[in-house]
Amino acid sequence: MAEFTLPANSVVREGKTYKADSGAKNVKRFIIYRYDPSTGENPRTDTYEVDLDKCGPMVLDALLKIKGEMDASLSLRRSCREGICGSCSMNIDGQNTLACTKAIDEIKGDVKVYPLPHQSVVKDLVSDLTNFYAQYASVEPWMKTESATPPDRERLQSKADRAKLDGLYECILCACCSTSCPSYWWNSDRYLGPAALLNAYRWIVDSRDEATGERLDELEDPFKLYRCHTIMNCTTVCPKGLNPAKAIAETKKLMVQRRM
Repeated sequence: MAEFTLPANSVVREGKTYKADSGAKNVKRFIIYRYDPSTGENPRTDTYEVDLDKCGPMVLDALLKIKGEMDASLSLRRSCREGICGSCSMNIDGQNTLACTKAIDEIKGDVKVYPLPHQSVVKDLVSDLTNFYAQYASVEPWMKTESATPPDRERLQSKADRAKLDGLYECILCACCSTSCPSYWWNSDRYLGPAALLNAYRWIVDSRDEATGERLDELEDPFKLYRCHTIMNCTTVCPKGLNPAKAIAETKKLMVQRRM
């Protein structure tokens, strides 16, 4: 029988506990993943007791309170605080989501916060998304045309054609979908992943774009597109309510239709 064990330096150990101020009555525990590759130490989980009576309602509010008042060494990404930029994506209570839109009162028991899974960790809750952004860039997410630009107006499209972009253009590149996809976990060097493929489809179906054939040619690969096995994790976790799995399926249909 095969036995598998994790390397000793990968075992997550229990770290420090930061107590809430004495007299705090509405206390919630946040168990947060901590890791700094530069130290050579094992990752750990630190526990922070947060007084919710002196904290905003979202997980990001608690994280900023922890960083500002309890432990300045905690590292995380954040920007807009409105579910628009995608910066504060992380794994909260076992699911990838945005810390700024995840309400604390939705979580029963301790709040467990980890970086996005199956990505190298820069520090603490900051994942390395270099490959993710490179894959997004590889689908050339901009309008490609050969015809001359109209001199006196924009490139127009019908309301019906414009409606085809709904559910696609709203992607904020938070990487929640791709990092929740098992196919992406094992093949992220070659499989583009849900986010990149959704954005590829956004331009494939744009009536103003004139490079549909070229875009489909680029995706005609055993790994880039076809490693999607319709597990649907991507659609389940998308904080914007988008459906990357459907976009991938529609792209596969177009691949078949152009051969008929």
